[in-house]
Amino acid sequence: MNPIVTVQDAVTAFADWIEPTTFELDAIDREMPVILADVDLLDAHIVTLDRTPTEVDERRMRRARRRALTARAALHNSPSGVTGGAA
Repeated sequence: MNPIVTVQDAVTAFADWIEPTTFELDAIDREMPVILADVDLLDAHIVTLDRTPTEVDERRMRRARRRALTARAALHNSPSGVTGGAA
């Protein structure tokens, strides 16, 4: 008979005492406008899944898309104080 053994690392990887670092929380704060704009865009798309988009729906999607692009551009162009990055 083979005993079932849990892997300690897998069990403790999601322990309650593991908190995000200050750096990670700051990164989330910097990206929050982009996250919220993407949620608005997703909401605009979800509304039109089961029907043909009306003119109001199309305007809402255009505005949401513009907000998402503006938020991404602002995040990209802002000085984050982080050096390095992916090449």
